[in-house]
Amino acid sequence: MEVMCHASSFLLPHPQPQPQEPREDAPPPAALTYAVIVLNQRLPRFAPLLWNRAQLRVCADGGANRVYDDMPELFPDQDPQEVRLRYTPDVIKGDLDSIRDDVKDFYLNLGVRVVDESHDQDTTDLHKCVAYVSNSALVEDKSKLCILVVGALGGRFDHEIGNINVLHRFSNLRIVLLSDDCLIHLLPKTHSHVIHVQLPVEGPHCGLIPIGAPSACTSTTGLQWNLSDTAMSFGGLISTSNVVKEDKVTVSSDADLIWTISIKKPIKE
Repeated sequence: MEVMCHASSFLLPHPQPQPQEPREDAPPPAALTYAVIVLNQRLPRFAPLLWNRAQLRVCADGGANRVYDDMPELFPDQDPQEVRLRYTPDVIKGDLDSIRDDVKDFYLNLGVRVVDESHDQDTTDLHKCVAYVSNSALVEDKSKLCILVVGALGGRFDHEIGNINVLHRFSNLRIVLLSDDCLIHLLPKTHSHVIHVQLPVEGPHCGLIPIGAPSACTSTTGLQWNLSDTAMSFGGLISTSNVVKEDKVTVSSDADLIWTISIKKPIKE
């Protein structure tokens, strides 16, 4: 089975190259190209760090309000307009039922592309933005694309579940959902996984959740309570409040799993 490597090096102020597994099909995380998608929840404190690391920045509808309102609050000693000009999205996309008129006009005047997809009510704004990023010419090799979604957790529960559903619908892409407190991403069953834990900025609490289908057989290393050919399902055992004990965690499973790990405070650029 092919190996997929993961590392939250995008949270490090000065990321270091991660060790490469001895497999050509497991590129080092340092080789990834990042895109940021902003949803309509309060920006995490490390949003500027992710923004500066990304090559493409997309706001999902009301996410533009968050960039406009919240970015200046993260720089209280700076002029708000200068901050807004420095953190200008490349694209605003969605059904546009949440973006304020003053915010839309501000970004239109700066030449930001605003795409109205209100005709499509069968997919979420995040789905629309992920599809846009994945179809962009930013990265020819999609295996090296990593989409960082800020404001993806918190708020309405149905929105959170919809965001998790996007992970499954685009299981061929690296997508990370982020909040101030934690991150989550999908571990597809098509691969075994090596997670390089960034101990300065994440952990120790973590979890493995079989959302979508039960797992009859999951095994791990590097955790305080490792799984050994363990069955997991809703209504049965799931691995919550686990703890990372090593800076490398391995996971193999017969089902798609959600990996989640806590994010430490503070993270400064």
